[in-house]
Amino acid sequence: MLEEQTEQRSQARLDDGEKEQVRSVMRLRSPAIYEVIRRQGQEELHRPAVSLAAAGVAAGVTMGLSVVAQALLRAHLPDQPWAEMIEHLGYSLGFLIVIMSRLQLFTENTITAVLPICAYPTARNFLAVARLWAIVLVGNVVGTLIFAAFIRFSAALSPDTLTAFVKICEHLLAVSPARALAGGVVSGFLIACLVWMAPIVRGAELWMVLIVTYVIALGGFSHVVVGSAEAWFLVLNGSAGLGHVTAAYILPALLGNIIGGTGLFTLLAYTQVFTELDDVGESATTEEKLEAAEEKEESAAERKTEGR
Repeated sequence: MLEEQTEQRSQARLDDGEKEQVRSVMRLRSPAIYEVIRRQGQEELHRPAVSLAAAGVAAGVTMGLSVVAQALLRAHLPDQPWAEMIEHLGYSLGFLIVIMSRLQLFTENTITAVLPICAYPTARNFLAVARLWAIVLVGNVVGTLIFAAFIRFSAALSPDTLTAFVKICEHLLAVSPARALAGGVVSGFLIACLVWMAPIVRGAELWMVLIVTYVIALGGFSHVVVGSAEAWFLVLNGSAGLGHVTAAYILPALLGNIIGGTGLFTLLAYTQVFTELDDVGESATTEEKLEAAEEKEESAAERKTEGR
């Protein structure tokens, strides 16, 4: 009773415009963040395969720019201990373009595509996620192959920058499978954090992506897509065999990214909201129920269209 009276007295001092300002600056609750990401994931699961593949290839090509940016910084910075810290800023370039452009990056989909099936773990939903993952991952890998071939067989980079590029790629050969797996868990978790924070930090996405991906670079944590660009270049350059880089780095990094993004962060994110989601379902307003009914009708219509 006291809380209700306090709220009423507080509200009485605000006009409509001020109340709207209060609502606009209030932090989203966890169930609201979950709902934003769930709807994004639902949309991704129903996108045409051609669209997903094209966006995946574009993302793969773009992610190679992270290595190019690092090479450019290394080639122009003096040989000093502090130079490496600045060099790692270049790692963020590919992520910034891909995420801000809404391209398809596999490690983003380890959380957005999985949240919709946490509440409804049906065989149909699992197959939809497997379809999305397969298309996007293959698209990313093909994109990194195109990028690596362009760098290897063109004269796009100056000799100094190309030398720096080769050295950056060769670090991959010194990473053990165990470290690639563990580093993949960390980077997968961080990328999932990035996705979870996105609905809250509207207007500050650039800084959020920059900080998180810079930490990934600074820690040397493995990322399957950036690593694929480096691995393809080493293979095309004759510095390593495809089987070696795949078994020693790509597969462990892939597994680590999935564990970190899906196995850890996604399950933790869902666990903190699932009881509140049940409460919301039981006490939903008429408007919310109508909205849910409309979503079901739209999904049914989409499935009917696909069946034809």
